[in-house]
Amino acid sequence: MDLLSEVIRTVRVGSAAGRVIRSSGSPGMRFPAFSGSGIHIVLRGACWLITEDAEPVPLKPGDVVLTSSGAEHGLSRSPRALRDLPPAETGPIPPAPGPFDFEFLCSSYRLAHGAAPRYLRALPDLIAITPDYDAHPELRVLVDLLGTDVSGAQMGTGATLPALLDLILVHVLRQWHERHGTGWPGTEDPGIAAALRAMHDHPEHPWTVDRLSAAAGLSRTAFARRFAAVMGQPPMKYLIGLRLDRGARLLRETDAPLAAIARQVGYATEFAFSGAFRREYGISPSHFRRTPHLVADGVGEADADAVDAVDAVDAVAVGGAVPAEGGWSFPTDRYASTPIATNTTDSTAAAP
Repeated sequence: MDLLSEVIRTVRVGSAAGRVIRSSGSPGMRFPAFSGSGIHIVLRGACWLITEDAEPVPLKPGDVVLTSSGAEHGLSRSPRALRDLPPAETGPIPPAPGPFDFEFLCSSYRLAHGAAPRYLRALPDLIAITPDYDAHPELRVLVDLLGTDVSGAQMGTGATLPALLDLILVHVLRQWHERHGTGWPGTEDPGIAAALRAMHDHPEHPWTVDRLSAAAGLSRTAFARRFAAVMGQPPMKYLIGLRLDRGARLLRETDAPLAAIARQVGYATEFAFSGAFRREYGISPSHFRRTPHLVADGVGEADADAVDAVDAVDAVAVGGAVPAEGGWSFPTDRYASTPIATNTTDSTAAAP
């Protein structure tokens, strides 16, 4: 099971967009929770990552913050309570005139339906890393390209932005794994890892708790108890979510008939799949397939109702590309390679 490829394929169900945000003298901004996953990359100046429950984490140029599943957070010029930060301004706001002393790149995948992939939801809510740009110079190039791409309205941004964001997300997750081990985040139990691998490799298999426990090499009772403790939900509930995530991706990526997709993800009939899909995504599979992606320079009419419900962070993190004044640069002396301290518990915002 290639977890990172699975994550990228699943997260593409959402729409990718981004912008460069610049400020001078501002105390910072607060990003409310949203449905999806996002990335901040500090380009100039220093700041603090602020969360509700964890200690503020210092950030410097080159540091990356991954919002794994859209948790509320803030970026502040000094340590302070999250509630004290003003909410991020919404809409396609042009950059502030005059000089600026803080700049960061903000991009994300927004999901009009459903939630972030289960893998990302298993990570800490917020991850801050100092990438090793010396060992991975290609990441430096990707960040430079992404910043240039979203700094002004350019032809083809709708195609290039998701590709660049995909690659940066892969590099960030790879470095997370290099520092925290491979496999499913937080899952050091080999039996549970084996069951997860089996489900992800073959979601269409007629799995039962008995069959999964056999794959894990555990008794049925021990497997069910340990799986729920590690993953936070029973194994069959997890399997249903996995199948529907895979189905959503197939609806967007292929023209396969609904009945064929249902079989590929483990449902005997398209009616059974449709009912489960509607319960999970709040929309029928056919409507989901017809709904166009939201893109950086506009939205389809079919998504108007969904857009109305999006909170402030979406408008800033994935709003329309904002023209930037002057050139966009990322000098090599802004990069660092020292990892930030880590808190890896699932229940708190953390910084590796």
